[in-house]
Amino acid sequence: MSSERSTVIVTGGAGFIGSELVRQLAARGDRVVIVDNLVNGKRENVADCLSPHVTLMVVDIRDIDALMPHLRTARAVYHLACLGVRHSVHSPHENHDVNATATLGLLAACRHADVPRFVYVSSSEVYGGVRWAPTIRWEQMTEDHPAFPCTVYGGSKLAGECYARAYYRTYGYPTVVVRPFNAYGPRSHHEGDSGEVIPKFLLRCLAGRPMVVFGDGTQSRDFTFVTDTAHGILLAGEQPQAVGETINVGSGQEVTINELTQLVTLEVGRPNAEVIHDRPRPGDVPRLVADVSRAKSMLGYEPRVTLSEGLQRLLQWYRDSGVPPEQLLEQEILHNWVSTSGVA
Repeated sequence: MSSERSTVIVTGGAGFIGSELVRQLAARGDRVVIVDNLVNGKRENVADCLSPHVTLMVVDIRDIDALMPHLRTARAVYHLACLGVRHSVHSPHENHDVNATATLGLLAACRHADVPRFVYVSSSEVYGGVRWAPTIRWEQMTEDHPAFPCTVYGGSKLAGECYARAYYRTYGYPTVVVRPFNAYGPRSHHEGDSGEVIPKFLLRCLAGRPMVVFGDGTQSRDFTFVTDTAHGILLAGEQPQAVGETINVGSGQEVTINELTQLVTLEVGRPNAEVIHDRPRPGDVPRLVADVSRAKSMLGYEPRVTLSEGLQRLLQWYRDSGVPPEQLLEQEILHNWVSTSGVA
């Protein structure tokens, strides 16, 4: 690889998964340009990574003119920048514009700049839940499972996937689509409309507040520790056989939200912690569990961190932060799919 193509660009690189990907790239000596407008990402997520070889560019991915000089020196673009699932419920047009339309614009720019590899980081939300044999637990979802998104977010991420695959099939441009399942770990979101269930449960349990389950709690997820998620994404940008493929990255294990509350209480050491049920969230997917056979065979991917170990690591990270859980929870929005105007 010539010095002219010496950098790796990570859009959304100051976000949760993106910052872990940046860490893994930086740890092996890669030159990294982080592209993030800091709407969901945080400068502090990557502050300890920044160096002459790892730089942060605060810019919106829709600003192609600003990105183009960096694309001309990139050997790969990992595209993670997006707006989240709950955001799409209250702001569907903006969500689509960033997640779908901007992806098409970035694909065109990367092809024009001859970037050798484009990794589109999608989401398990494109599936919309198990549609084959839905009563059988542990039946995993392959990449060929039908995609019927339940939210505009899922639809916008699926559109981005389709654009990436179309660029491969129409132009022969080397793209890869990665579908991460529910990632969690240090720097995960508990706040605002990006807040997710594991950090919310841990912080609420630590603070002595009730864990809030939306719906009956039988909905299930494939929770994957962020180091495993990021490693799978990294590998997708390097294996030649991955080009043109769509690849799940998850743990391959299924846990219901009710079971998750029990695991959290055990790890925090509060077995009698209160759990309350609230109304179901709109567009909530009933079931997600990954078949990771393709990731294992094509990428050499192996999830390493169990859910119990991952919860322990995140719990310790919160304790080491020195910030009281009560203070962190000041940023929580319970019904985070409702807009500031109160309209869902």
